[in-house]
Amino acid sequence: MAETKSLITELPKIIERGKKEAQKILDGISDKNKIILQTNELVLPTKAKGGLNAFFGQSVKEVNEKEMMNRMIYGDNLLTMQALLAGDKQTGMSSMRNKIDLIYIDPPFDSKADYRTKIHLPGTDIEQKPTVIEQFAYSDTWKNGTVSYLEMMVPRLILMRELLSEQGSIYVHIDWHVGHYVKVIMDEIFGKENFQSELTWKRHVMVSSVEGGMFKYPQKADNILIYSKTRNCYFKLPYKLITDKNILKEKFKQLENETGRFFETQPLVLKGNEPSFLKFPEKELKLPKGQRFAWNQKTLNKNLKENPNIIYWTNTGLPRYKKYLDNFEGEPVSNIWEDINPITSKSKESVNYDTQKPGALLKRIISASCPENGIVADFFAGSGTTGAVAEKLGRKWIMSDLGKPACMIMRKRLIDQDAKPFLYQSIGDYQKEQFEKSEFRTIGDLSQVVISLYGALPFSEDGIPANLGYIKNGKTLVYVESPNKLVSYNSLKKAQEWKAQLGFNKVVVLGWNFVADMSNVLIKFKKELDEKQLEILVIPADLLDKLRSKANYDKLIKDGKIKFSSLQYLKIKPIKTKIVGDKEEIDVELDDYILLSPDVLPLDEKNKEALEKVIKEDSLALIEYWSIDPDYDGEIFKSKWQDYRQNTFNDNNPLRVIRKAKLKVPKKKGKRKVCVKAVDVFGFESVAVEEVK
Repeated sequence: MAETKSLITELPKIIERGKKEAQKILDGISDKNKIILQTNELVLPTKAKGGLNAFFGQSVKEVNEKEMMNRMIYGDNLLTMQALLAGDKQTGMSSMRNKIDLIYIDPPFDSKADYRTKIHLPGTDIEQKPTVIEQFAYSDTWKNGTVSYLEMMVPRLILMRELLSEQGSIYVHIDWHVGHYVKVIMDEIFGKENFQSELTWKRHVMVSSVEGGMFKYPQKADNILIYSKTRNCYFKLPYKLITDKNILKEKFKQLENETGRFFETQPLVLKGNEPSFLKFPEKELKLPKGQRFAWNQKTLNKNLKENPNIIYWTNTGLPRYKKYLDNFEGEPVSNIWEDINPITSKSKESVNYDTQKPGALLKRIISASCPENGIVADFFAGSGTTGAVAEKLGRKWIMSDLGKPACMIMRKRLIDQDAKPFLYQSIGDYQKEQFEKSEFRTIGDLSQVVISLYGALPFSEDGIPANLGYIKNGKTLVYVESPNKLVSYNSLKKAQEWKAQLGFNKVVVLGWNFVADMSNVLIKFKKELDEKQLEILVIPADLLDKLRSKANYDKLIKDGKIKFSSLQYLKIKPIKTKIVGDKEEIDVELDDYILLSPDVLPLDEKNKEALEKVIKEDSLALIEYWSIDPDYDGEIFKSKWQDYRQNTFNDNNPLRVIRKAKLKVPKKKGKRKVCVKAVDVFGFESVAVEEVK
């Protein structure tokens, strides 16, 4: 994408605008209307263990409420970081300001990347486009080329610095297109004195020949910029093991006669000025200007106490120190990493995510820059490698991503490795009403376009928002939510308030995206929201593609082919229970899954036809993941049993979930509320709740 302005002259302006945006966010984190995280699911991984026979999963009591729980968050990372900085006393979540020890991010840096997701279904494969929220995020990131990309990065990097602890570091994985600009920005935000290193990771094993020649050197490496928050950062130098005995024999070829140990020597005198004086047992030594000792007196005394033979005097009278073969940790890792292979389709750890990074890469980064029991964060989490590796290394983790496919992969991946309990959260209320509307200037406000396509009329009175319309017959109000906002309880409440204020009998809410537990919201607030006078419909995800010109809009109005679909929902068969000893046995079975109409999904015609065939043959084949809370409290869904596609623990079919579950849980007096949550292959979530005796 060609740049329209010189980045040399634009960079100071980009940084200044980013600083103002970040400061506005920081000034507002204590506001009453601050953004909060809502918990969609407390996941207690069991991987459907016991299958149809028994359930012996973790109890909620095993979760230590005093410890910070690991968190997987769906949503815009700028909003995620606002919520983390603000904290939320009502949910007991304190601010994460100055608490994160390591941040690793791998932000997307390819403006022409294909963000479509391939979905494997029984008998066919289909491809879906990104969600509307993702489409807006990607278009905003690259609308003005590198300028837009850097404008996206600046406020986020500032908030990340606020989240870092005093010993914290940040690793920014970047490529050659924008790495030099990002480094200048990070010099400004973190300080040039806190630049630690630039890693070069060789990510391609070989370069294939290209017919007709190549016009530039092939790119075989990514760069990773490392900055610390202060000079007092945590760092533990990693080592690479050397297994070749011939190399070791050549390296440690000197023999210490007193002990029979083989050793090599390392210089104790380096370039520099301080310290320049040391007192050795044999003599005192003062170095000339421009030279310094690698150790100070305290370190020398400590090492001499542990090993009196550690100093080796050369023929020139300068000291060196001994490194022994039997204490050899390996070769110190430099800033050139050539020993970690990238993920390929044949890699054992592959989760079929295009930008997945190898676990070995994150293991080295986390081991080097995050102390044991420290906290690691990744705000462009993708396939979830950062959290998966942090979990194995005993570190706490926070991961965030805007992509629904990414969040589904992360959740399954963590359950698959028997992770500790973690929270799956989302932004409670996006509160992000403003978005780029340049594509719609010739045809008016986007919400009014949707109102017209629905067959309603916009209001002409002052003081009534542009996202409200009406249908005369039946006295129906039409409320259109922003593409950058999730329809939530707050949206429904606001729509109901406008209905009452304007004197309408019914309100129709049209939304692009919905909070994960929308069905549960309707159940919980059924009376309060007056559901009989409320209808919720989904705006087609491909509508934005169809609105590229006024001619397209006029054609849509004329043809009337826009279909608004009702929300998806899950049906379960009546739950059966019986007492077996001191346990209660609960039988749960999926019955049917009603998906949104294929017309409102981000699919082309070919993929819609393939999907319709699958729905007709077996609608439950669309379930990607389902879980059960056998004792639902109406507040937080505690996922105590899970099954998902690719989990072959209970069957050998990676493209289908099992349909039945038999759970054994402690007996309970009175009624028990069982909640079943299902997520389809597109990331839409549905909830079914049943009260049983």
